[in-house]
Amino acid sequence: MKLGFEEPQSAYTSDTQKARAWTDAGVKAWAYCPHCGAAKMSQFPNNSPVADFLCSSCNEEFELKSQRGKFGTKVADGAYKTKCDRLASSNNPNLLLMNYDLKSLLVVNLFIVPKHFFIRDIIEERKPLAATARRAGWIGSNILIGKVPEAGKIHIVQNGTIRPKEAVLHECQKTLFLRSESLESRGWLLDVMRCVESLGKSEFTLDEAYRFERHLGDLYPGNQNVRPKIRQQLQYLRDRGFLEFVSRGNYRLRS
Repeated sequence: MKLGFEEPQSAYTSDTQKARAWTDAGVKAWAYCPHCGAAKMSQFPNNSPVADFLCSSCNEEFELKSQRGKFGTKVADGAYKTKCDRLASSNNPNLLLMNYDLKSLLVVNLFIVPKHFFIRDIIEERKPLAATARRAGWIGSNILIGKVPEAGKIHIVQNGTIRPKEAVLHECQKTLFLRSESLESRGWLLDVMRCVESLGKSEFTLDEAYRFERHLGDLYPGNQNVRPKIRQQLQYLRDRGFLEFVSRGNYRLRS
C-alpha cells in the first residue's frame, strides 16, 4: 500500500472532480480489502447506488467518501430511502472515509466504518431539495459518524502513517459478532459500547456503567429495566470477546 496518487489526464476542471477521480483510482490501484486482506478491490461503474468498490474474494462492498479536511460528526450521503432500505441487507456497504492533501496528492487519513455499525439511528434524513432545484423533492441523508463507537472507526492510514495490515484486519474481525444481531439489538449494544468507551479507560466497574442509566433510559423510553439491560449487554460483549471479565463487577476493554 502507498499513500500517493498519480495525477491522471482528465477533462475535469474543478478540484472536487479531480480529487474524486484521483481518490477512486488510488483506492482501486493500491488499497487492500480491510475485511479479508485481499490485495485489490474492483470498482463499480460510476453512479452505482450506494457502493463504490467490491472485494471479489469476500464479496464485501465499500462506499468511499473523501475530502480535504477531517470529517466532522456527520457525513453527507446519498438518497435516504435507498440507504435505509439497504441497512438490513447482506450487501449493505462498509464505509471508507479518506482525508487527502490536494497539493501533495497524499492520503492523510483513511479509515473504515464496518457495515455492522450501521443502524437506523445513525442515518439522518435531510430536508427535501427545494422546488427550484434540478432534483426537486429529492431527499438525501447524513451518516452520523459521531454516534459510531470508536471500535467502529478503524484506521488504515492515520495522520499520514500506514498502520500494520494485521492490526487493521484484527480490529475489523473483532466486532463481526454484531452482524448476527438484529438492527434493534445492535442499537443497544452500540450504545453501551459508546458509553463504556466514553469513560476513557480500559478498565471500568459495573457501577460506572450504571451511571449511564438515565442516558440510556432516555434513548429507550419503552424499557423500564435499564440496569438489567446494561448488565445483559456487558455480559454479551464479554461472551463475544469485546470485553474481558476481570473480577466481580469489574470489566476490561480487550485490545
